[in-house]
Amino acid sequence: MNSSAIAPIILLVISNIFMTFAWYGHLKFTDRALWIAIVVSWLIAFVEYCFAVPANRIGHGTYSTAELKTMQEVITLTVFAGFSVLYLGERLTINHAIGFALICAGAFFVFKSPIQV
Repeated sequence: MNSSAIAPIILLVISNIFMTFAWYGHLKFTDRALWIAIVVSWLIAFVEYCFAVPANRIGHGTYSTAELKTMQEVITLTVFAGFSVLYLGERLTINHAIGFALICAGAFFVFKSPIQV
């Protein structure tokens, strides 16, 4: 696999780690003012964009837009699952696993060559 195929994946993983903290990291600090959470989240989101935009720009030469978006969603779910367990201390249930598996099944069809009917 060449770097134009791998770089977008790595950049999307990094970008999703930042975005997950921007969206959900403040939930551990509910004693702080909401405006502080918003400002800090926007600052984190800026860093996220510094990885997401190049990921999509580089990746578009190798992947279709639908494939990039699908990749991003699967990566988001993976990062979110780890974040919610490791950072927020929440439990994932079998229902979460089934739902995530169904989304991954959908991703399979996005990347699969067109089905011949």
